[in-house]
Amino acid sequence: MPTTLQGKRVAFLATDGVEEVEYTKPREAVEQAGGQPELISIKPGQIQAFRHLDKSATYPVDRTVGDASPDDYDALVLPGGVANPDALRTHPDVVRFVKSFFDAHKPVAAICHAPWTLIEAGVVDGRTVTSWPSLRTDLRNAGATWVDEQVYVDNGLVTSRKPDDLPAFCDKMVEEIAEGKH
Repeated sequence: MPTTLQGKRVAFLATDGVEEVEYTKPREAVEQAGGQPELISIKPGQIQAFRHLDKSATYPVDRTVGDASPDDYDALVLPGGVANPDALRTHPDVVRFVKSFFDAHKPVAAICHAPWTLIEAGVVDGRTVTSWPSLRTDLRNAGATWVDEQVYVDNGLVTSRKPDDLPAFCDKMVEEIAEGKH
């Protein structure tokens, strides 16, 4: 039986500088599984995506993080890119929004540099995660165990290293969202 996300709302939290494929591929996976993705950001309008260091497309924001309630979503996805999570982690509303998913034991998926936002939210201590290799020391300093694997799941938290890991990341993300609370 295929994994279904029918009736599940999934928040995608991103801003300017998001790595395009790390937003679009997981979003497509949620849609293909029957879920309803929504782009949440720190500003209204559109966000500017990148392909590595080059600007690519823009994407419409569904609502700002200040206007979004974590209670309205079944899961959270944090795409990477270098600038995106670095900007997000400086906003108190973002940090509260992210932490609330962990407090409610809802699935969270983060790829590449996105775990920077998890560190700021104080939710990686005692967890095993993976990420872009340059975050290894940051994650260890925050109390996490870092592993070099294409995807790692720790009690509802799905993490991956890079765009090449997207097939495994998307599969595990959909599976964890389908299962619900942890």
